[in-house]
Amino acid sequence: MNIVICGGTGLIGSKLVETLVKEKHHIYILTRNTTNKEKTDYITYLSWLNPGDQPEKLLENIDVFINLAGETINSRWTTNQKERILKSRLEATRNCISLMEKLEKKPSVYLNASAVGFYGTSLTSIFTEQETHAGKDFLALVVEEWEAEAKKAEHLGIRTVFLRFGVVLADSGGALAKMILPYKLFAGGTVGSGQQWLSWVHIDDAVDLIRFAITNSDIQGPLNITSPNPMQMKEFGKTLGNVLGKPHWIPAPSFALKLILGEMSILVLEGQYVIPKKAIDHGFQFTYSNLNEALKSLNL
Repeated sequence: MNIVICGGTGLIGSKLVETLVKEKHHIYILTRNTTNKEKTDYITYLSWLNPGDQPEKLLENIDVFINLAGETINSRWTTNQKERILKSRLEATRNCISLMEKLEKKPSVYLNASAVGFYGTSLTSIFTEQETHAGKDFLALVVEEWEAEAKKAEHLGIRTVFLRFGVVLADSGGALAKMILPYKLFAGGTVGSGQQWLSWVHIDDAVDLIRFAITNSDIQGPLNITSPNPMQMKEFGKTLGNVLGKPHWIPAPSFALKLILGEMSILVLEGQYVIPKKAIDHGFQFTYSNLNEALKSLNL
């Protein structure tokens, strides 16, 4: 297949590209800067969003279009940063749709990154894709607007999927790297109350779920990219400490994290119990549904 990816060099994008190339798909990565990026037999870097760029003239017979672009949320949420988080997602999505409008042959499916933050936070609720009401916090509102923008691809007759990622566990980068650091310093422990839920997913399963969404034409709308077994933070921390061979003993109280992280503390102090119901109902088989096995498989 011919697959276009926006945001193809990030944590998820780079792993996805690696996997798709092994399957002999041709990948077109959209980027503002093509410097030091050489074309290979299966990867072509295309300049876009610069004056004079017309990537649509180099894209023919595109089967799949994937948008994984967006400003990181792993930074202090100042007013300006919150604006960048929202604006980057909306602009990237609008630009993707604008590009697809210009393609003579439309892709059969458009997959747009999203997040389980859509659901808001809760200690007691169980969320699946059947939940249609977004939460009320900042992330929920961002995701709601983000998905509304992506949904416009449906007007082009393109099957559209919202990839609602949970916390992606990978060898390096992402949220896990920050969670590991205290344990490596022998200062790991329960974060906040420890009762908050963490909806996680191994990066291999995340990539496989994206591939699953590409090939299953009856999957559309929201798709939870999470393990079927969320964990409460206390148990997650204990499991992480055990896998690393480090103690789990120094708690990180909520008030301290709120002082240090500000509003961004919601990422670690609050959470949601999310089940990938749509994937399960369509017969997807997870490689890593057990947290202990997932962590042991990584080069930590």
